[in-house]
Amino acid sequence: MHNGEMQVGEAMRTELVTLAPEDRLDVASDIMTLGRIRHMPVVSDAVVVGILTQRDLFRAAISSVLELRPAAEREWLSKIHVGEVMTHPVITARPDLTMQDAVTLMLERRIGCLPVVQSGRLVGLLSETDCLALLARLLQPERTDTDAQGGAP
Repeated sequence: MHNGEMQVGEAMRTELVTLAPEDRLDVASDIMTLGRIRHMPVVSDAVVVGILTQRDLFRAAISSVLELRPAAEREWLSKIHVGEVMTHPVITARPDLTMQDAVTLMLERRIGCLPVVQSGRLVGLLSETDCLALLARLLQPERTDTDAQGGAP
């Protein structure tokens, strides 16, 4: 398959951690920190209604204006719902969108990920990291049978 025709469905991640709009930011912060996750789709009745990014969390934390101790910051975050700070509306992609179009969309809109939606339901997530991993695979030189067997020059 020609690289330009590769589709989002082939590169997206399908094991997703999602949030609900009524979830609290302290829980979201813990999940993002422990899972080293930068983007979490916010889902209500299986429909993507927003996305929570590390940047959204950071803004919420500093909106307290105070230099808070970690315990006080956590208490502050526990009072805020995800729905209050998530980014919405969300730019999404279909699994059959070409990777070229997906990357162009991410660059033009300056977004770090695209939730992938099919028939109104979240089916995956394509992030900058996924795009870089795909690029790394595409840039690897093709291996031949002699390479695999350690053939003589």
